[in-house]
Parts: sequence; structure tokens; C-alpha cells
Amino acid sequence: MDCTKTLRLRIKDKHARVLSAMAREVNQVWNFCNETSHRAIRERRQWLSGYDLQKLTNGFSKCDGVLIGSPTVQQVCEDYAKARKQFKRAKLRWRVSSPQSSKYSLGWIPFKARALQYKAGQIAFAGQKFNLWDSYGLSDYELRAGSFSQDTRGHWYLNVVVKVQPKATAGTASVGIDLGLKEAAVASTGERIEGRFYRKLECQLGIAQRAHKKKRARAIHAKIANQRKDLLHKFSSALVQNNAAIFVGDVASAKLVKTKMAKSTLDAGWSTLKTMLEYKSHQAGIVFEVVNENYTTQTCSCCGAIPASSPKGRAGLRIREWVCRECGAQHDRDVNAAKNILARGLARLAEGTPAEDGDCAHAPRIPVIHDGE
Repeated sequence: MDCTKTLRLRIKDKHARVLSAMAREVNQVWNFCNETSHRAIRERRQWLSGYDLQKLTNGFSKCDGVLIGSPTVQQVCEDYAKARKQFKRAKLRWRVSSPQSSKYSLGWIPFKARALQYKAGQIAFAGQKFNLWDSYGLSDYELRAGSFSQDTRGHWYLNVVVKVQPKATAGTASVGIDLGLKEAAVASTGERIEGRFYRKLECQLGIAQRAHKKKRARAIHAKIANQRKDLLHKFSSALVQNNAAIFVGDVASAKLVKTKMAKSTLDAGWSTLKTMLEYKSHQAGIVFEVVNENYTTQTCSCCGAIPASSPKGRAGLRIREWVCRECGAQHDRDVNAAKNILARGLARLAEGTPAEDGDCAHAPRIPVIHDGE
């Protein structure tokens, strides 16, 4: 079965001016759709669809000086109607084109599959040719829809959906993962990654911000994001390659971001790691499940008891290692929780029970794990 993935490639900086001009035209189309749609709702109680907006913007691409083609205009209309429906609002935010404005909207240029072509290391789009750093070998892929996007440093990227053939993993083992703050993730095998990406550069970032060095601050933010993404990619890829089933605790950041632990929670990148594990597991044809992690820290992974010696409550957060009074087993706090998560996931697969609240809706429901899946 074919799968799709999105590739992100850097466009060379010499094309930034042309892409910025295209982004301004995209903003014009978006703002026209926003105003027209809101007026139709306010005056006639009519919710314009993407097709309705396309008819109203027909001919814009033929105006003098307009760079974007009709496929991009049509895609902007479709994306606007989809976003309005998703957020259930009669009017969305305006897209601001002035870089001097505090509400500046980063550049965005969507396109349909037929509007983009790749040849000899260049992307042909809307009558323009763009050079890029092709680290994936785009000539080997069938290009679909996507977009050009701008980051906070002014760099432009090509984001394009491609079709890929799933590669079955050779792993036959299973692993449980406990998500935390000091350590972003700990596997039942003992592997762990530290979740202090922002904390390590927080001092340098504070110095740059107090000195009003905006470019330096943006560069540090980008470095933090890149370090986090790189480490999470390496960790998730290794797990998918070596295992046939992956189980993750259902801890969520929604509540913790409202506490004093908000900075550490956002720094850990739990949602990003879960997303990576989910789509990589799907492509490799292995099992990925999010299971209930209640009492996994307190429960002994050897005897299944909850002894008085296990860490409990907020006071127990300082306890990193403990000994079970029932069976005498010595535990690392996070590894023990990961082992309990693994046991719950395997038990659910063996029983073929349905997903619990908060579990991944797209996780496979396979009662038996076959080699090579």
C-alpha cells in the first residue's frame, strides 16, 4: 500500500524577493475571500464555499503584474473555506504583508500538483524557476500538492507531498515509552532522550533579547527547534526500525501548560514525538498505540504491586530510584513506568480490546504481532 509524506527543502535566498511578491498576492486573495465571505454571512446569511470563492476570484491571475497562477488562487480559496469551517468562525484573521508590522504574516504560497514541475535541480512554478538544495532527490518522487513557506529568519522552503513505498521493519521486539519533563522520553529498554533543548540556550536567548538583537534571538529559537527535531527524529526512527510494536503513555500537555511546569512541558515536545512515531510506524507497517499510563510509576513492573516505597504525589517527583518492598526489585523510576506501559499495551493487543479515551484513533487494532510487520 502506498503512503504519502511531506518533504521540506530549502529554497536558495536569491529567490526570496520573487517569492515575497507572490506571497503578497496570496494575501490579497485571502483577504478578499475573508471580506467577501464575512459580508455574505452578515448580509445574506450565506456561507460561501471554496467553489463560490473561486468563481469570484476568477481572472485575478490574468491581471497585469500578477505572478501567481490560477491554480494557486483556487487553492487559496479552498484553504480559506476549509479553515473557516475548521475554526467555526464567520471571519478569520487578516494576512498582513508588511514586514514592519507586528502582525506580519509569514509568507505562504500554496499550489496544486499540476502547477509544479521539477527538472534538472530546479522547480518550475508560475513561470519562474527556483533553485533549491535537493537533499531528497526529487526526481525519484511523484510530486503532489504543497506550498512554499517562509520562516522567521526570512528563509523560504518548499513543502511538497510525495508518494512513498512503505518499508517493512525487520524488528520483532516491543517497546514502551514513558514521557517526562527532565527526560523527554524513556524507553523500557533503557534508552532515553533529554528534553532540555530550550533550557540549554535560555541564557544566550535572554542576553540577545535584552540587547534587542532580534536576528540573533530568531537564530537561537531556530537552533532550539532544529536540535529538538533532529533528536526526536533519530530517537523515533531507531525505535521504529528495531521494534514491531510501540506503546506510549497517554500523558497530555494541555493541563501541564497551565502550571509552573509549562516551560518544561513545551520544551519536551511530546506531541511532536507522538506524531513522528505514529506516521513512521504506519509507513513501516508496525503497531503504534497510546495507552493509559495511570499508576505506571507507582506500580512495580516485576510483581505488579503498588508498595508504600514507590514514589507518590508531588513529593515523590524527587525520587528517581526506588526498591519494591514486596519483591525487592530495584527500579529506575522512568524505566519502570515504561515497562508497565509496555505490559498494558501487549495485554490490550492480546485481548483485542478497543481503544480507551485519549488513545490514538488511527492506531491499528491487531491482536497478534507477526514478524516483519
